[in-house]
Amino acid sequence: MPPLTVTNWFGDLVSHPQVLVEPQSVDDIIAIMKDSGKYPSPVRAVGSNHSTSPCGVADGGTLVKMTNMNRILSITGDSVTAQAGALYIDVAHELENHQLQFYVNTEIGSLSVGSAACAGTKDGSMPGEYGQVGSYVTNVKMVLPSGELIEAGEDQPDLLRKVRSSYGTFGIVYEATLRVKPIQPMAVYHETFSLDDFVRRLPELWARNESMMYYLFPFQDLITVEFRRYNPGAAGTPARHVWQLRNFMWAKAGPLFCYEVETNISNPTIRYTAVDDFCALWRFKLEHLIKSDYTIATDQIIRYPAISNDSRYTFSLWAFPEERYAAILPQYFKFCKDYYQQKGYRTNMLNVGYRIAKDQESLLSYSYDGTVMTIDPVSTANPGWKTFLADYNEFCNNLGGQMLFNQTWGVTRAYAQKTLGDRLKTFAAERRKFDPNNRLLNDYFREILGE
Repeated sequence: MPPLTVTNWFGDLVSHPQVLVEPQSVDDIIAIMKDSGKYPSPVRAVGSNHSTSPCGVADGGTLVKMTNMNRILSITGDSVTAQAGALYIDVAHELENHQLQFYVNTEIGSLSVGSAACAGTKDGSMPGEYGQVGSYVTNVKMVLPSGELIEAGEDQPDLLRKVRSSYGTFGIVYEATLRVKPIQPMAVYHETFSLDDFVRRLPELWARNESMMYYLFPFQDLITVEFRRYNPGAAGTPARHVWQLRNFMWAKAGPLFCYEVETNISNPTIRYTAVDDFCALWRFKLEHLIKSDYTIATDQIIRYPAISNDSRYTFSLWAFPEERYAAILPQYFKFCKDYYQQKGYRTNMLNVGYRIAKDQESLLSYSYDGTVMTIDPVSTANPGWKTFLADYNEFCNNLGGQMLFNQTWGVTRAYAQKTLGDRLKTFAAERRKFDPNNRLLNDYFREILGE
């Protein structure tokens, strides 16, 4: 049979597996792993397939979609256990019914529990907490390439640290447990700064001891920061509309407007004037409407449609040590302006970023050595996007940035070696123990790991 054609959620990464299978049970996964004739290598498991890199591509092999294994198995006062195909937003809503919430309420609700257990995520760290979902994963169950079952829990901290960043190269995750906590009120507000003011005041902003997510506008030299903190003394009822409005602007109206402008306005000056005017409206709404002393953290999580439409967007990211960010961000703004002047390309949305606390809970954590702040260009993939990302990668790599295997497009072995060093060697050696015959190794990871 000819290979199938499967794309990631956005539609810009294409996989040509020989077989596409949707297991209903652990026994089905065992059968897949053990029968290499019926289910050829590489075997790659995916959830909603939102990754912006080819980490889930299975050219010539077997793509395992975990969608059907989506049950929530148990909820206690401090944990939730679910099958790998359960969506983060569905689990979050069920937790809310029990007056509980996740520690990290990451924006992309289509994240599957299996991906959360073994791949990188991002969110601005709340005070005293991590910003990566996997850091709160306390137990993972996998099917190994041999068909054997294995469990990694907090009683094996070194193994669990490796599994949390294994990206499905050790085995296929079929169940995971995450730590949760009681719901508590959360305050949110936005402030806009000029570039000069922002970099000058960064130490002062960190001293607020609040979460920082931010919107970057390189062509206006502006940054709008979203500050969040838990506010246990809040009175009254939660303002549920606040995050609904933000999510509508961010996940639907914004990208749809930018896509329509890109499609229908050929003159770049007029086109990007319209984009910049929309961004000004965006900033106004963030500052004046997206604020409250009492919101619910779960409301930040967005349910994206199962099949993307014209309101879809894509992104990439690099992270930098926070102590160097004041020097790096102005260089990035200049990079964007020079790039547009010299090559005629700019992203047709904005850029975002997150402040993510130092985190050594996973071996390949991008904030392993200290707290980081990211630069994440966002686009509807207007013409020239991938070429821009290749140059953006060089810019970030030259400045000592850290990347993510699943959310940075264009990762190479050289990038991985430079950013991860000995941790990459440790990861590669550990992977071989679980998968000595490279059953789970696609071309993307084969090149990165030098196999």
